[in-house]
Amino acid sequence: MIYLDYNATTPCDAEVLKTMLPYFTEKFGNAASKTHPYGWIADEAVTKARKEIARLINAADSEIVFTSGSTEGCNLALKGIYENYASKGNHIITCRTEHKAVLDTCQHLEKQGAEVTYLGVDSKGLINLSELEEAIRPETILIALMYANNETGVIHPVKEIGIIAKRHKVLFFSDATQAIGKCKVDVEEDEIDILAMSAHKFYGPKGVGALYIRRRNPRVSIAAQIDGGGHERGFRSGTLNVPGIVGMGKATALCFVQLQEERDHIRKLRDRLETGLVNLGNVIINGDTAKRLPNVTNLSFEGIGAEKLLSLLNGEIAFSLGSACTSASKEPSHVLAAMHLEDSIIKESIRLSLGRFTTDEEINMAIQIFGKAIKRLRHID
Repeated sequence: MIYLDYNATTPCDAEVLKTMLPYFTEKFGNAASKTHPYGWIADEAVTKARKEIARLINAADSEIVFTSGSTEGCNLALKGIYENYASKGNHIITCRTEHKAVLDTCQHLEKQGAEVTYLGVDSKGLINLSELEEAIRPETILIALMYANNETGVIHPVKEIGIIAKRHKVLFFSDATQAIGKCKVDVEEDEIDILAMSAHKFYGPKGVGALYIRRRNPRVSIAAQIDGGGHERGFRSGTLNVPGIVGMGKATALCFVQLQEERDHIRKLRDRLETGLVNLGNVIINGDTAKRLPNVTNLSFEGIGAEKLLSLLNGEIAFSLGSACTSASKEPSHVLAAMHLEDSIIKESIRLSLGRFTTDEEINMAIQIFGKAIKRLRHID
């Protein structure tokens, strides 16, 4: 089976797994145990991983807080900011194409008294920076806009957003779950104050992530959402997942070394796959093709329901109809709907995402398999 759903999750890199394994057995200590070598060894491993993660995004070690993943990170960022900055205001600006981890959290905060502005996007999935700036009010405390969209790969103008936020003295949170490991992310250049990431999106283990919280000008303060021991400088209590954190550190170290080369290689594979499928005729590329991640394409095949295509290819190619986190609901993509696409196009859309272990042979095979399936569904001899 050809795996083309890397935006949903990635396989754990063999080097990552090898690095993790000792921390399940002989190096099993609790990083919070400060009285014996077992705890010291675990704490040293966590410190090393924190440095690797900080280096990848150009942050300070002390600005990295470990979480269970990006969903927790987004909740901690949004709820923690809302709670701690209530004296300044209650207004948050986000976008209709955000991940549900942000949208659902914003809806929760609205029940607590928050006012949320949901920016629209154009047909390519891009926001209007003028509309963003016009939406800022005296009581605005946070702009929450993702780095790159999980369904289309469209990249927001993050640096420009950061400049706008700083000019108005508003905090800027970015869900960078899909961007880390696929494109350069620099929290200093991009003026990002808070950023969420998840290890399993870049060849690390599931169940571990990190939240960057700026400690330099401006120093960001967030209210903890999990109490019980004051771990992670009080931001997130709970025994640290040492094996997972070690794996995340190794995964980020690998990304740091091979990011550019890997990005260019995957882009070439994606472009070849995309061209091969577009050449089948009556195929639409959804989202901006100039400002997007190098590994993903979102396509609509005219006259062919995506679920029919998925059913026909089940067992041959693994791909997605949208976000893995919302696929169980079988609701139409809220991202494509926000882009003002017709219902028929949305129902005909699929997401293909490539990764580190995608091969030339798999791309050739995928083009052939899709070609046969499309001809069959269109009844072309």
